[in-house]
Amino acid sequence: MISLHTGSHLLNRLSIILPAKNEAPALAALLPRLRATHPDAEIIVVDDGSTDDTRIICKSCGVECLSSPYSMGNGAAIKRGARAATGDILVFMDGDGQHDPADIARLLDQLNRGYDMVVGARDWSSQAGVGRGLANTLYNWLATRMTGHPVLDLTSGFRAVRADKFREFLHLLPNGFSYPTTSTMAFFRSAYPVAYVPIKAAQRIGKSHIKPLRDGVRFLLIIFKIATLYSPLKLFVPASAMFFLLGFANYAWTFMHEGRLTNGSTLMWSAAVIVFLIGLISEQITALTYRRDV
Repeated sequence: MISLHTGSHLLNRLSIILPAKNEAPALAALLPRLRATHPDAEIIVVDDGSTDDTRIICKSCGVECLSSPYSMGNGAAIKRGARAATGDILVFMDGDGQHDPADIARLLDQLNRGYDMVVGARDWSSQAGVGRGLANTLYNWLATRMTGHPVLDLTSGFRAVRADKFREFLHLLPNGFSYPTTSTMAFFRSAYPVAYVPIKAAQRIGKSHIKPLRDGVRFLLIIFKIATLYSPLKLFVPASAMFFLLGFANYAWTFMHEGRLTNGSTLMWSAAVIVFLIGLISEQITALTYRRDV
């Protein structure tokens, strides 16, 4: 294992976890670089049902490979790797060659300044297309509004975390692609400090496993997950207020023109109350989700 001395603190036993599905060409180039830059680190490739030479390449590089008989998803691979890792510090990076092993030292240096999670934040040129870039910009803006802290890259898969803190939220992580969103919001909710380090992401080797049509709805749900993982009332109260104001506007118009209260206004006011009550219940559920019995 690796021991890192930075400043007055000690980061020891580093584990690097790479989820991979049919990323053999990228791993063949990436794993030797990882081993060269961090010779004492525990490196774990979580093979998510690959049908290529992933296992052979890992063996030739002296890297541990955890294989699944079939694909269970990126998040599932992350959870399996986090459970198997023995390090106090976990570094997650994609197995497709986008992330530079040299940037790991920068993440660890920031982690050693008192943060519990450090995320590699991509700039616009590192985004995988205009559509993905715009979606990530929206996610970052919404997460910043919800948490009150700057969120520079909510969906980045390149991050360093303290293992004990990260494992607290394994039961919350989905098996799909939104584990970065869930883990980031969980850290903010639990008042674990999060930092961002600017990085340049290279063009991935091979074809992306994300399909816009198939995963579009899934990523849209991330927006609602951002709110429900942090503070549901911040989403439901504005929605409730909107229904109330629409009902009031409808009532004002019908009263001036017809001198009466219509069913439309009543329905919108009822919706406002229902949405607000749902928000209250969601807030209580969220609080219980993060509760830890001492």
